[in-house]
Amino acid sequence: FTFEVALEVANKVGGIYTVLRSKAESTVEELGEDYCMVGICNERYVAMEVEKMEPVLPQMKRTVDLMREQNIKVVTGRWLIEGYPKVVLFDLDSAWDKYNSWSWELFDKTGIGIPDHDNETKRCVLFGFLTAWFLGEFRAQCGKKSVIIGHFHEWLGVGLLMCRMREIDISTIFTTHATLLGRYLCAANVDFYNNLDKFKVDIEAGNRQIYHRYCMERAATHSAHVFTTVSDITALEAQHLLKRKPDLILPNGLSIKNTQCMHEFQNLHAIAKEKIHNFVRGHFYGHFDLNLDKTLYMFIAGRYEYSNKGADLYIEAMSRLNHRLKMINSEVTVVAFLIFPASTNNFNVESLKGQAVVKQLKETVDVIKDDIGHKLFDLCLRGKLPNEEQLLDRDHVIKLKRCMYANQCSSLPPIVTHNMTDDANDPILKQIRECNLFNARSDRVKLIFHPEFLSQTSPLISMDYDEFVRGCHLGVFPSYYEPWGYTPAECAIKGIPSVTSNLSGFGCFMQSHLSDPEAYGIYIIDRRFKSIKSSLEYIYYLYHFCRMTRRERIIQRNRTERLSEFLDWSRLGMYYTNARRLAIDRTHPEFLETTRSFSPTGSVRLPRPYSAPSSPFGSRIASPCPS
Repeated sequence: FTFEVALEVANKVGGIYTVLRSKAESTVEELGEDYCMVGICNERYVAMEVEKMEPVLPQMKRTVDLMREQNIKVVTGRWLIEGYPKVVLFDLDSAWDKYNSWSWELFDKTGIGIPDHDNETKRCVLFGFLTAWFLGEFRAQCGKKSVIIGHFHEWLGVGLLMCRMREIDISTIFTTHATLLGRYLCAANVDFYNNLDKFKVDIEAGNRQIYHRYCMERAATHSAHVFTTVSDITALEAQHLLKRKPDLILPNGLSIKNTQCMHEFQNLHAIAKEKIHNFVRGHFYGHFDLNLDKTLYMFIAGRYEYSNKGADLYIEAMSRLNHRLKMINSEVTVVAFLIFPASTNNFNVESLKGQAVVKQLKETVDVIKDDIGHKLFDLCLRGKLPNEEQLLDRDHVIKLKRCMYANQCSSLPPIVTHNMTDDANDPILKQIRECNLFNARSDRVKLIFHPEFLSQTSPLISMDYDEFVRGCHLGVFPSYYEPWGYTPAECAIKGIPSVTSNLSGFGCFMQSHLSDPEAYGIYIIDRRFKSIKSSLEYIYYLYHFCRMTRRERIIQRNRTERLSEFLDWSRLGMYYTNARRLAIDRTHPEFLETTRSFSPTGSVRLPRPYSAPSSPFGSRIASPCPS
């Protein structure tokens, strides 16, 4: 039996939710009814995502009943996602009366004390002890003939700790998706990677008042039979901060079942791009001099971590790209989006007005177009060629002039689509002001900061994130701290090229598995061994991309989309299979086959695509013409 334990099971609170949700189908296909996910009961999501039902397996039924007899509320059923996995969810509120005894047991056996003010960690202690209780009872019900695997995610490894402290016969795997101390250090803008081997981890954790959390994470790391991370760069981080080298790397995949559209993805790109066109027409009303056939859409998105996500490099690169395109009088316009949720109090009035004005103009033109079509048809039936006066009535001219006058605007198009709570101190807006990127007519790069997650119900960009990505031409993610990075992976499976860094897990994975990442539309910039100034050389990627013809971009999108099967869980799930086999090999080797062969997960490399130019001259990065 395999139990996967995480707070994010049927509970959308972080990136691990995406990992678990997308991986479930391939795991159920492999393990069947011997797979179950363990999490907490969040009624907000359980009501919509979980079909409640009693366990069929007698051992699990008896285990759940024993816990319910002790007044613990346990929800069992199926998660309503692809794969339909079994879930066991604990209501933490029903276990608060046991917190004092459990926290004392934790301190007595591990020496880790929990501060009274840290309610989040208290809830993790409750969840950990409930999980250990459940697994211990289930182990007792199954007898000694079964092998049970417990796979724990993230720093809240209390359940794993207590399973080991209570000597429960379970093969344990611990996966860290990012180290707790690493996140805090990078948020403080320290020179993280150059000082990894120099940090005094106990002092750093204590200074940030997270020493107890750090101890829990480190204890779980060293207690697990198998310790894993999601990428090579996170493995290096864990080796120095948690003092244990990971046994395996478990890269994150995606389910391409609902995203892979065979040969339709180019058509879907065109449809989504037209929706972005509609927004851009409204946003730049009164200053609309863009040739949409020669307009490229680039974007950066994620949590609002200004430096960690590379927003600083993104804005600076766009400023330099703007200068280069102006130098050569380029006809190409780049509209660069920044999608980061920030503190706002309302929509920008000018943004709303622009959408309303353009919508009114479109409706007026549609009415006149239909009227002209009827007149043209009638006149042609009579054998007459119409003149302008016969087609366009005076009322039509008045309506069009009224809409055109309403379309006039004296101020520059807005940079941000919402009213920011602290406009003066927002780091993105401060840097935009420093770079003088104000969407002037002469600018070849226009910036739009959308400080809210995308939604189809928005009056501005009426698209969800997946559809928006499909409509863009390039995703730019020059991250400084990104243990994995789903954003460039999501671009790849939709056929959208992207820029990433060698400090992101995805970038490291692509470097080690692709002979020529650029040929597949994955541009990897060096942020680990180069300074910020040197890293900005990736502007050449952007400049080269702007010089590509439409046909070249279509060919590149075809190559990028081929990576979707490479990133699918049906392929990457074998890494998790290897982790489970290794855990059993270290605890119950007698249960494995006599030939303990592990799949060669690290030796696969995709060659350069045949459609890529064979000569390095044909694929070199273009340089701007001398001024």
